[in-house]
This record gives sequence, structure tokens and C-alpha cells, in this order.
Amino acid sequence: MILRLYACALILCLAGCRSAVEKTFPKRESISESVYASGVIKARDQYQAYVNATGIVQEVFVKEGDSVKAGMPILSVYNESARIGRESAELTRAYADRQINKTRLESLEANIGLARSRWENDSVLYERQKALYAQKVGTLVELEQRKLAFESARTAYVTARMQYKDLKREIDFNERSASKNLSLSRALEGDLVLRSKLEGRVYALLKEKGEMVNAQTPLAVIGSRDHFLLEMKVDEYDIVKVSREQTVWVSMDSYKGETFKAMVTRIYPIMDERSKTFTVEAEFVSPPPVLYPNLSLEANIVTRTRKNTLTLPRSYLYRDSLVITVRHDTLPVKTGLKDYQKAEILEGIDEKTEIVKPEL
Repeated sequence: MILRLYACALILCLAGCRSAVEKTFPKRESISESVYASGVIKARDQYQAYVNATGIVQEVFVKEGDSVKAGMPILSVYNESARIGRESAELTRAYADRQINKTRLESLEANIGLARSRWENDSVLYERQKALYAQKVGTLVELEQRKLAFESARTAYVTARMQYKDLKREIDFNERSASKNLSLSRALEGDLVLRSKLEGRVYALLKEKGEMVNAQTPLAVIGSRDHFLLEMKVDEYDIVKVSREQTVWVSMDSYKGETFKAMVTRIYPIMDERSKTFTVEAEFVSPPPVLYPNLSLEANIVTRTRKNTLTLPRSYLYRDSLVITVRHDTLPVKTGLKDYQKAEILEGIDEKTEIVKPEL
């Protein structure tokens, strides 16, 4: 009953404008189903560069568009605290140097030698006094004085050695500590120079000489000079159809009327909660001659393709499941893959069925 109502409505419409009726036959050809994506061009390995410090941009060593090598300085940041810290560490390291403290060690070595000589001398005198006292020569007081002198000399010798060891250990510790502090200060000061992480091109300098920056301030955009990729956004409803190595057809405002072939290389597995999209990367198979980061693009990611299948322009479908023949018959059809212009016909008509375009 419903099909008859549809047919009546279409027949009345066609009868009213019979001279403008468009007709066609289904034909066999290839059809592809695709997912729409929009995005931008990115340089490969493109990143925003930061310095791990706060200060004022002191010097800019490159210009936008310059080629750079890995480790090449981009700009420097002046930080007074870092400079003072480094100079202080250099002074401390110089004071702690083993050569500077050599005289202190030599002085204690001399004290050890002198204390040892006194100890040895007092030891001989004490032994001699003991022998005399055993022969009833000399008094007990004299013997005790010699013994006291001997023990004092021995204590002085032991103390001198301990002082030497303590000083040597202190000098060794101070030297190592000062060296590490100096290395740390130089590393912190080295952080004030922004260097390129890769061989590529400086695409943007985001700060000028004299501007204040901190560790959260992006200073430059750097990326590959010759290799680019596509960064696309795909809706959450379509992402399950997308997989690596699928073909992508790309169009850009910079190349009106041209399309370029690319291939999906990476799918980021987390959805952006605000835009409800996933990020998909692709690389050109046949790239345009000139590319720049942030050029806008639109793309169709081919998810399925069928060859030599029956197709019909989508404009000849009524409610996506009905067609009208030249005999004014309304026939149900089963569709398969669809692109923006045509649909695959699986059942309902064949190549010999002439179809009228509905004008509703």
C-alpha cells in the first residue's frame, strides 16, 4: 500500500513536468566508500621548542625559514641568577682545587715529620732514663717527666696524622662537590640556549629579542625541511572504519582542482572530548611540489572498494531504497557501498532497467 502511494505521488509529479524528466541506466563500475576528514599539513617531527628557564630573550641566532642542524643554537635567554650561580660555582671549584690546597697538605706533612722526630727522640730519652733509674741513677720524678714527654710526643704524632687524613678527605670531598656543582650550574646556564633537536627548518620564531619568557613559553616551531604529513580529524562515528595503510585522497585550497594521494600511517587511540574526534596521520604518496605547515586540507579516507559492481547515481534514489522506472513502476532496491555521487545496487534492478530521476 505504501509503495503504491509513493508511486502515485511520483507519477503525478512526473506527469506535471514530463518534458524535464531525466533518465539513466545503472552501470557497472568501481565504487569506493570513504570517510570525510579535515585537517592541516605538518612538517614531520614538527615541535614547539621551549627553554627550561625564566628570563629575557638575549639573542636570536636564526631567521624564520632558516635551515638548522641538530644542536644548532636558535636563541639565548639571559638569566642573572644563573650567571651568578655559575660564577659562584667556578670560584668554589677553584678554591676547592687540589693544587690550591697542596700547600696545606704539605704543611701537615711537615708537622707529621716533626712530630715523628720528637716522638722518636723522646722515646730514646725515655728508654735511657728507664735504664738509668733501674741502676738507681736519677729520680722517679725525672723518669715520670721523660715518660710524659714521650707520651705527649706520641699523641702529637698521632694527632698530626689524623689531621692530615681529615684534611685530605675534606679536600677530596670539596673538590668533588664543587666540580658537581659547577657542572650543574653550567648545565642550568646551558638550558638558557635553545638548540634544535633535529636537522630541519625553523618555521616560526614566537618571541623577539627583549621579550620575557619562562619554561611554559613556546619560543619556536621547528620541523623537517622536506618531509610533511597530514594531521586529520575524524569523527567518532567514523573512526572504527579507519585503519592503517588505507588510501587517502586529499584536496587543498592551495591547489584548487587537484587531488593528491596519501596513505594512513597512524591513528591516535584517544578521542578529543571537546571536538569528539580522533587524530589520524597520513603521508603523501604523490605530494604537491610545495608544502608549508598549517595549510588546510580536506580528505576522503577510502575504507572499502568494490570493482565492476552495479551502480546508480544517488540522485535517482528515492528515500535511499526506491527507484522509479520509465514505466512508472516503483521498485525497492537494496544498496551497498555509497560515495557522495553514486550508490552500489545489490538487488532490485539490473543494467537494462531504465530509471527516472525523481523530482520532489
